[in-house]
Amino acid sequence: MALLLESEFKVLPADKQIETQPFLEAVAHLPPFFDCLGTPIVYSPVKADLAGNIKKIRAVYETNPTKFKTLQNILEAEKEMYGSAWPKVGATLALMWLKRGLKFIQVLLQSLCDGERDEDNPNLIRVNAIKAYEMALRKYHGWMLQKLFMGSVYALPYKSDLLKALEKGKDVKEEETLEKIHQFLSKVTPILDAIYEMYTKMSAELDYKA
Repeated sequence: MALLLESEFKVLPADKQIETQPFLEAVAHLPPFFDCLGTPIVYSPVKADLAGNIKKIRAVYETNPTKFKTLQNILEAEKEMYGSAWPKVGATLALMWLKRGLKFIQVLLQSLCDGERDEDNPNLIRVNAIKAYEMALRKYHGWMLQKLFMGSVYALPYKSDLLKALEKGKDVKEEETLEKIHQFLSKVTPILDAIYEMYTKMSAELDYKA
C-alpha cells in the first residue's frame, strides 16, 4: 500500500504510551489520503486541517522532545500550563481534531475491508464514507458542513479507483490492496483507540461544532 504504508505506525505498547515522534512521522503521510476521495471543495479543507494539526503538535513537541516524549506527556503538561483554558488550546486541541480525521480514514477503510457495500452498486463507496462521517465527524460539524458532506458522497470515486489511487496508480489485485489496508488498520486502530481512551480519561474531549 504505497500511500498508507509509507511510514508505519509502531505497535502500541502494553502501557498504551504513544511516543510522539514516531506517531508524527506515521501520520505525516496520511493527509494525501483525502486527495484520493476527489471533491476538493469538501476534502481539501479536511486535508489541510489534518496537516495543520500535525504541524501544531510537532511545533509543541520540538520545544522540548524529552518533556513531550509521549502524547500523554503533552496533554498532562498543557493541562497544568493552560489551566481553565485547557483543553481548547495548544497541541491538545490539535490532537483532538487530528484523531477525528484519522477516525474517518480508519472507519472508511475498515468498512471496505469488512465488505460493507450497496448491493445494487457494489463499486460505489457511499455506504462506507457515510458510515465513517457519521462515526467520526458529523456531530462536530454544523448544519452547512453536514449538508456539504452529504452532497459530496455522490461525487466519490469508485471503489476500484480509490484502491488504485491508494497504490499511487499501480495496477494491483484488489485482494492484495485490501490485505495491505488490513495491515495498516491492525497498527493504527489500537493507537487511535488509545488516544480516544486518553481523552475520555482526562476529560479532554469537547463537543463544540466547527
